[in-house]
This record gives sequence, structure tokens and C-alpha cells, in this order.
Amino acid sequence: MSAAPRANSMKNERLRILFVASEVEPFAKTGGLADVSGTLPRVLAAMGHDVRVILPKYRGVDDVAVLRTVLPRLEVPIGSRTVEGAILEGRLGRNVPAYFVAQDHYYDRPAIYGGADGSYPDNCERFTFFSRAVLTALPGLGFGPQVLHVHDWPTGLVPVYLETLFRDLDGYRDIASVFTVHNLAYQGLFWHYDLPMTGLGWDLFTPAGIEFYGHLSFLKGGLVFADVLTTVSPGYAREIQTPEYGERLDGVLRERSQDLTGIPNGLDTETWNPATDGEIAKRFSAGDLDGKAACTAALREELGLPTPPGRGPLCAVVSRLAEQKGLDWVAETGGDLVAAGAQLVVLGAGEEQYERAFLDLSRTHPTAVAVRLGFDDRLAHRVYAGAEIFVMPSRYEPSGLGQLIALRYGAAPVVRRTGGLADTVHEWTPTTGQGTGFLFDAPTAEAYRQALQRAIAAYQEPAGWRRLVQNAMAEDFSWEASAETYVTCYRKAIKKARRHA
Repeated sequence: MSAAPRANSMKNERLRILFVASEVEPFAKTGGLADVSGTLPRVLAAMGHDVRVILPKYRGVDDVAVLRTVLPRLEVPIGSRTVEGAILEGRLGRNVPAYFVAQDHYYDRPAIYGGADGSYPDNCERFTFFSRAVLTALPGLGFGPQVLHVHDWPTGLVPVYLETLFRDLDGYRDIASVFTVHNLAYQGLFWHYDLPMTGLGWDLFTPAGIEFYGHLSFLKGGLVFADVLTTVSPGYAREIQTPEYGERLDGVLRERSQDLTGIPNGLDTETWNPATDGEIAKRFSAGDLDGKAACTAALREELGLPTPPGRGPLCAVVSRLAEQKGLDWVAETGGDLVAAGAQLVVLGAGEEQYERAFLDLSRTHPTAVAVRLGFDDRLAHRVYAGAEIFVMPSRYEPSGLGQLIALRYGAAPVVRRTGGLADTVHEWTPTTGQGTGFLFDAPTAEAYRQALQRAIAAYQEPAGWRRLVQNAMAEDFSWEASAETYVTCYRKAIKKARRHA
């Protein structure tokens, strides 16, 4: 009988959570990590939890945040040296305190991780400092988190430090750690001679620790030492435990399978809402699709694409232009798309070979293909609103945001059946009127081409297509359900940490 009140108290407990991330929207962003760490804390705070975030103070943060100094002097050991920094505080939204680790030598740079010449050569030192600074700063913040929710390789040493250098200190004994992998391919690998700089002992540089094929692996540190692991979709959680997708860490992940949960990323439904979006030509909803047609016409006019003579759909890509995204298949089959009477809009930037391939395609088919290189958030809203088919044939996709936005804006996705794409897009079946898009399995241009052909053929049936679009727009990808699953993981981690204390 005595255990029931304790369990009920734990279930309703208001949690204290510190998000530790190298990117948080709107302060710093290169990808989906920033979207999660910028949105999920606000959702959790709205649920009643005490949530805060901490990230490096990069160049440009002062342009988007009003900051005050809360710890003017923070001393962090780096190898045999002591490096000084400071902690500043701003706000994420209205209700979430945001802390910034200030150290200009490390973070006052043009980019977060590196530039055109590759990653910064001192990234090991930069994110060692950040990880250790977070734990060193806790007593001075007046905030005692129950959970450190850390994200991807730049914060992978936080659980390692917590368990090795800080666990026996007052105030740290009960702190739990949750480590989220957003993309297993980015591992934070550094040469082994950097280990003394981290302050960690050589006893940790083993296959059971943070050694990875002769390198120091920040990501593996998080995977091995965190209390609970999460990743950004159930499908990706299954995939990364296999040799095909496990990036040589599948064995580690299988060993920790009981501690690994796949939680789908949500969508910021206030920012991405065709019924209220001020960036699009005409607002629309599942019940009133007239605005969708107006947005398609306006996008064609903006990009210089004529209305096709037949009933051909407007297809779109909004993406980082990289091999992972399967865009070589899109470029290779672009002529087939045009021959089928469809048009293609490409918005994005990335690897030169893909930028060049799409520009060549637009020059060959100037009335059917429009390319805009770069990342333009306002144009992205108009592309999602105007697109009728959204192309996202990723070789692998841990979670994916583009397909969620496309569904919300009534653009049927064509996707590979992998990771978060398989979790969120369901094959359209005309005979039942069920489904939201078109999927393919084999990682080939031919498999993609066949899925695209099915989509174009379905578009020729207006009644069925309207049903498909309404199905897509009815999907609910708000953050609330995912946030509840994260809370369950936090409580699991807290129980584990209490047992270890």
C-alpha cells in the first residue's frame, strides 16, 4: 500500500528539466535539432514543468536576444589549463529561461561547426568546454535540474562527465540524463590524443567506453553513459539497431535497446498553419481548399512557370541538397517528370553537384523546372502552400520535418519507406480512400520514379485527390503527444538515477 502514493506522486510531479543543445531556434540553427530544442521546451513549460535551455553564445545571439549576465566568471579545466567563460541569461519565448555559455574565442565565429573548408579543427575543445561548463555552472544558476536532456554529439560528454567527475559531488547525485540522437551519422569523432584535454581518464578509452575504432567518440559517450536514450522516430529507433543504418554503433544500441525510445518529432503548428499563414497568397483549410489552388497559381507566377496545358501537378523539393536526401534520383528522373506533364520547384542549397544538376535541369526545361538556391523561409511557406506533390525520397531520414509541413499544407509526399518518413506517411489506396502519400522501398531512381508516377496518376482523379489532400491535412503532428512521451522517459531516467545514487 505504501508504494502507491509514491508512484502517484512521481507521476504528477512537476519536473525540472535542463535542455543542453548546441543549437536552439531562434538563437542558432543549422537543422532539425534547433527546431526540437526550440519548440519542445516551450511545450513542456506549457504543461507545467520547469524547463530551461542552455547553449553556447554564438555570434549573432545578441541580435535576437536580450541578455543579462548571471555568472560573470566561470572557470573550466581544459587539459592542464583553466579557461574562463561566463553565463548569460535570456528568454526562449515568454516562459523558458535560456542560458548562454559565453567564451568568445570558442563561439564568436561565423558558423556553429565550421565553414567552407570543413569543421573547425578545435571542435573537440570547443564542445568539451561547453559540456563541462554546463555542469560546472549548475550551482551558480539557482536551478537544480532533475534531468539533463542532452542532444547529439556536441553534448555527448555531458552524461560522461556527470557519471565520472560530478556524480559524487553535492547537488549532482540524483541528476538523471537523457540523450537524444537526431542523426547517428554525425558522431563527433576526434583523435585519441585529445583525450587528456577532456580531463577524462584513459580507463574510459575502451570499446566499452568512449573509444570508437581508435578515435574518441562524443556520440558514443552519450550512448553509453546516459540513463535513457531517445531518437526522433520509432522507425529510426529500429533502423539504427541494424548494421545497415547503425553506423557501426548498432551493437551498442542493441545492448541498450531497453533504454531506447523512438519519439516522433512534432511540428510547430502555429508557425506552419495554412489557415493563418500570413506568407501565402490565400489561406486555406481542409474544409476550404479554394485557397490551395490560388497558392499554386501564385507560386507558378512568382517563379515564372506557366500554367501547364494539361492537368499536371506542381511538384516541389524543399531540402538541403545532399546525397542523403536522394536528390540524385530526383535530378536523374527530372525529364520523366516533365514528360508526364508535371512541373518541379526546387528550393535549397548544399552540395555543388546537386545544385549544378538542378540548374542544368531548369535550363533544359525552363517552362517546367524552377530552381532557387539558398534557404529562404518566407519562400518555403509559399512553396509548401503551392505544391501539390512534395518530393522527399531520402536514403535515410531519422525524423523529417518537410513531409509533416507538406501534409499540413495539402501537398502529397512521395517518400522512401525509411525512418520517420515511414512513420508519418501512409500509402494512398484509391479503392478505400485511405492514405496520405506515396512510398517506395528500394533505394534506386527507378523505385522513386514508379512512386512519382503513381502520384501523378492519382492527381488525374480530382475526387480521389481531394480526399487524399483532406486526409493529409487531417493528420495531427502537434508536439503535445510527443512531449508526454518525453515526460515518461524523464521519469524513467529519474528512477534509474535514484537507484544509482
